[in-house]
Amino acid sequence: MSDIVAIYGSPRRNGNTATLLKQAVSGAIHAGAVVEEFVLRDLKISPCMEIYQCKRNGECAIKDDFQKIINEIMKARGLLIASPIFFYAVSAHTKAFMDRCQSLWVKKHWVNKGNKSSSNIRKKGIFISVGATQGKKLFDGAILSMRYFMESLDIKLIKSVCYRGIGHEGDILKYQDYLNNAYAVGYDLAKTVFKEKLQ
Repeated sequence: MSDIVAIYGSPRRNGNTATLLKQAVSGAIHAGAVVEEFVLRDLKISPCMEIYQCKRNGECAIKDDFQKIINEIMKARGLLIASPIFFYAVSAHTKAFMDRCQSLWVKKHWVNKGNKSSSNIRKKGIFISVGATQGKKLFDGAILSMRYFMESLDIKLIKSVCYRGIGHEGDILKYQDYLNNAYAVGYDLAKTVFKEKLQ
């Protein structure tokens, strides 16, 4: 069983967010965590079709690679998810996955009437992102969406690692302090989930 799940949401395999997430994963692994990694661009994940079969038991009616990821997330204690910013929002790959988690929101708030599972309330999440522009509110929408997406999974967003002015592939490599910070964030997440696992 994985301690942490890492989700790569960029359409570029070696993009800037992917590079940062790899650093965070490395930090988590060096802290002793078992990390399961998923690259969304390589998986078949349909957008939510609003079938609402999930109103019966909280399970999505669409059968594809979504179940593989969500099953690992529900077993893990930590989540690392990275996406670049497209028009002040996450990438299409990331958004499609997040929207499919509507079934988990339905399960939590409609099927289970908002009751939390005691085994899930200590899950922790980290959001990693970069954007090409310098807009003051560049990450506001994505962070808000990420917070409520994680809430549906009983995960608390404890940190967002976001950097402006990073557009072209490889630009992130010019900023060693950003890479070091991502590594430290992954390391700290692993230590946090281990500490709470013992409590």
